[in-house]
Amino acid sequence: MIDLTITDGIAEVVLNAPEKLNSLAPEGIAELSSAYDEAAAAGVRALVLRGEGRAFCAGRDISGVDPREDDVIGYLEGLIQPLMEQMSAFPAPTFAAAQGACLGVGLGLLIATDVVYVAESAKIGSPFANLGATLDSGGHALFFERLGAHRTLDLIYTGRLMSGSEAVAAGLFSRVLPDDEVLSVARSTAAAAAQGATEAFLASKALVRELRDRRVGLWESMAAENRAQAALCDTSDYREGFAAFQEKRRPVFTGGR
Repeated sequence: MIDLTITDGIAEVVLNAPEKLNSLAPEGIAELSSAYDEAAAAGVRALVLRGEGRAFCAGRDISGVDPREDDVIGYLEGLIQPLMEQMSAFPAPTFAAAQGACLGVGLGLLIATDVVYVAESAKIGSPFANLGATLDSGGHALFFERLGAHRTLDLIYTGRLMSGSEAVAAGLFSRVLPDDEVLSVARSTAAAAAQGATEAFLASKALVRELRDRRVGLWESMAAENRAQAALCDTSDYREGFAAFQEKRRPVFTGGR
């Protein structure tokens, strides 16, 4: 169900159950977590996440779930939230290419990814109205922050799904692309990032995470930037970047300290 390949320092993680629109049961969540662990242990410098077939991920696989015995807390709090936190903290830039359904857990996987490119065919929103359930996997926080209260509840109450173009115009994700281009752009951008100054990227990733999760103010964020910049002075990539600028050549970053 979950495939992992590592080539030239770039990991590609594939949700590979197209017959189920890549919906995820607990076993798939465990496989996905293991793939991220393996990629981190391999020291990759970028990661691409994608779904095989016509959907990125349609959410949780509920085909065999009995609602009378459903351990919702065990699934969401015990499996999904730890996975999303693991993905968000991945020690390299991460990119997603998403087409078709990006719903429920699928939306959560995108929320936990650094840079998200969506296809024009992407479908994003809250399809839970017909299930008697509510939006999960971080969807409320994302929609409220980017759309505001009224548009968030409109999506939830109506079950209307946004296109990729709508979602990007609303500031939900990074870029919208034609379906036949979204994966190639994600791969090429990841390849470029893998040749960059990884420690500097990770410093920015941590700073953005503090702004998102702790809502730090301007001066506190600036102080953190100052400390991050000072720490980067001791890295080989920082020294290489300055040397390349002064010597009027392209830098060759190794990603290390």
